[in-house]
Amino acid sequence: MLTIQNLKALGVDTEKGLTTCMNNESFYLRLVDRAIKDSSFENLKEALDNKDYERAFEIAHSLKGVLGNLSLTPLYNIVFELTEILRKRTDMDYSNYINNLLEKRDKIKALTL
Repeated sequence: MLTIQNLKALGVDTEKGLTTCMNNESFYLRLVDRAIKDSSFENLKEALDNKDYERAFEIAHSLKGVLGNLSLTPLYNIVFELTEILRKRTDMDYSNYINNLLEKRDKIKALTL
């Protein structure tokens, strides 16, 4: 179940996230639910797999904003680092980043089932 307590247990800074949402818990949880189900995660993986670093940067940068606003810290930290590497359009193996990101996303996503 997607709750503040379950998110905290996964390392999410719920206090900060709630502040962004005027301490409206149900609104915050709805936004978290939408964010983790967004197709941007799969689109980022696809762009990285295709070595389309321009598109990957745009997706990662957008995700960074969403994840940062919701204080989804475990995901944000990965996307932040990924965005900075992609800013230089570095050709490298991104599998550890994307696999770690999707794994952490899936842990939060499992709370919504």
